[in-house]
Formats: sequence, C-alpha cells, structure tokens
Amino acid sequence: MTTEIHTPTAVESGSSATEAFRKSLARHGTADTDRERIDTFARDVLGRIHDAIRAHNMTYPEYQAVKQWLIDVGESKEWPLFLDVFVEHVVEDVASQDHHGTKGSIEGPYYLPDQVMLPAKATLPMRQEEKGTPLVFSGQVRTLEGTPIPGAELDIWQADADGYYSGFASTIPDGNLRGVVVADGDGRFEITTVQPAPYEIPKDGPTGKLIAAAGWHAWRPAHLHLMVRAPGHRTVTTQLYFRGGQWLDSDIAQATKPELVLDPQPDADGVL
Repeated sequence: MTTEIHTPTAVESGSSATEAFRKSLARHGTADTDRERIDTFARDVLGRIHDAIRAHNMTYPEYQAVKQWLIDVGESKEWPLFLDVFVEHVVEDVASQDHHGTKGSIEGPYYLPDQVMLPAKATLPMRQEEKGTPLVFSGQVRTLEGTPIPGAELDIWQADADGYYSGFASTIPDGNLRGVVVADGDGRFEITTVQPAPYEIPKDGPTGKLIAAAGWHAWRPAHLHLMVRAPGHRTVTTQLYFRGGQWLDSDIAQATKPELVLDPQPDADGVL
C-alpha cells in the first residue's frame, strides 16, 4: 500500500502559521511600546525605503508591482512565513546579544504549543513505521555555572523525513514529531526520533514569487527545534543542525550558527 504525500500549499501553511501566531498573542499579549520609540523606528524604516527607491530609480510599474505583492502576502496570510524567514534572524541576534550559554536561533512559523508531556527518556510521537534514519538526542540541561536543572522542559518539534511539519500538512497526524520532554532530577534527557530532512519553504504563494524573481533558492537545512525552559531561568529557543548537511551555508532563513551544528555518529545498529 502506498500513501499519497500531499505537498502543503503556501495558503495552507500561511493560514496555519497565522492562526498559531494569533493564539500565541492571545496567550502572551504584546509588549507596550511608547509613542516616541514607534515614531523613531517607523520614520527610520520609511526613510530607508525612500532611500532605496531613490537609489534604484524605482519606476511606477515597479511600485505598483510591489503594492500588489504586499496585498497578495496579506491575503494569503503569509506574513508570519515571510517575516520569520527574512526578518526574525536579525531580531533574534539583537535580542540575544547579551545572552550567554547555548546559542539561540529563530522560532520560525511552525511552533505549536501545548504538546504531549513526555518523560526524560522518551520517543517522540510518530506514525507507525515513520520514515527516516533513527536518531537519539541526549544531553543535560545546566546553568551557566554547570549546575544541573532538574525538571527542565525541552519543547521539541521537527520536520519529518519528507520535510513536512505536523499541523501544517493535512496528511500528517496532529502532534507528530512534537513533544515536551521533562528532564530528570539531574537535568538529563534522551529523546528518540528520526533525522529530519531539509525542506523548501512554500513557493506557490507571494513569498515564493519573490524568491523566484530574485533568483534565490528556498531551502532550509535539516534541523531540530528546541525551546528549553525552567522556572527562574531564561527560556532558550534554538535550532540544532547536522554537520555535512545540505544548505548549511546558504540557509534561506539565515538562522544557522556554527555552535549549533551537531555531529551525530551511528552506532552498531545504524542509529545516529
């Protein structure tokens, strides 16, 4: 028996990402920003747009094309996708410039909260005969001073071996390859999963049209997402990549960092 793989469209992914973002705002709210800061930032951004228009002698047809593209991004609900791919990595760099310890990375548009809680040694929820090379990810959550953090939560999510995320592809069960692993009394954990695949961000919508028009590729290297949290400690959101993986040096989201590249070694059974 063969299972048909449904490739998620940009509209499907955009709608799911937008809904997830709105739920996040409902849970956490937005930060208050004073009028003076809004005025300064907005004037700076608009001024730089004006400078780019003058520097490149933008024509009216080009301006109209940009206006239509902005309308299309909104109507397709692709703003979370576009901003998380092209903007979030800079926001993350600025936000974490004074942080120490494990390097952070972008959250991206595919995070979904409230996943199943799992013990310190656990297998992520997956389909029967889930495709992909088995992968065991283990470690210890510690403070900057090296003290173990018992009961730390590792919220983990990833694409499958075809490069798709549950919650964003209708043929994948909800919660697949997602979970919240609770570290043991020594802060240790061992997570069994499968190695994720690289994937292209959806290209059939306005974000994809921009990528095609500019001659860019749309690929992200294979990675695991992690959000590590514990009471009294700063939450760390990061991504872990794989040495030798394709697109590591040209990630469309510019989110890779050398410190976040793993080098898994197969055991006698071929498990990484």
